[in-house]
Amino acid sequence: MPATKMIATRASRVRTTVRAKTAVSVQAAKKARRDRIVLEHLPLVKAIAVRVHENLPVHVDLDDLVHAGVLGLFDAASKFNPEKQVAFSSYAKHRIKGAILDSLRQLDWASRDLRRRHKQVEAATRELSAALQRTPTEAEIAEKLGVDVERWRQMMLDLRSVGLISASSRTAEHDDLPAPDFPSKPETQPDNMCSREQMRSALGLAMRTLPERYQKVVVLYYTNEMTMKEIGSILGINESRVSQIHKSALEKMQVALQSNGISSVHAF
Repeated sequence: MPATKMIATRASRVRTTVRAKTAVSVQAAKKARRDRIVLEHLPLVKAIAVRVHENLPVHVDLDDLVHAGVLGLFDAASKFNPEKQVAFSSYAKHRIKGAILDSLRQLDWASRDLRRRHKQVEAATRELSAALQRTPTEAEIAEKLGVDVERWRQMMLDLRSVGLISASSRTAEHDDLPAPDFPSKPETQPDNMCSREQMRSALGLAMRTLPERYQKVVVLYYTNEMTMKEIGSILGINESRVSQIHKSALEKMQVALQSNGISSVHAF
């Protein structure tokens, strides 16, 4: 191999090695920076997890929420862009809360399969009660469902663990059991309740950045459900001016929300 070609080959290898080492060094620096940010903001995770946990049933483990929140914090630290001119804590808290709420949604409080079994149990119990004119026994319900008694008892334990057993499905042998919980409507489920509360809080903070007259327009329009004309008569201005104030108020609130890292309703 000619000397010049050998030198060029070696130079190329050196450049490749340098680039590879540089890339590794950059990645290591990014990872170190991410880990430092995560450690600094762990108290934020705990604070958010505690606030969410306050509105949840007692059987939900706080540590599980903290774990989900830490994963959200790692995600925030990895994706944060300082050039957006948003404080990291403002950006991260929505990622953390989102990860916690996602973990609650994944629990689903009862799988689709359990809900299907619950409907089958309810239907079988109603039919037997109507036919026998009394509360059916375990054996009778199990036979109706085509399972043995042991399998039936396991089904009842599974349903009870997620609060799906209805009072009408309780057999005579279990009259001494405490009344079971009923599945809640979507709007009363913990993750949705927390989301709405967090949204109200964020909107309240954004509202406080508005001039007093702007706040009145927003409250009268959205809370009191008044028309622009009715609001104008209260404030002593014409309908067109009310519309202008309303539009300006929403724009100012949007800026305030974005400064806190909130760009859409999906942040909640």
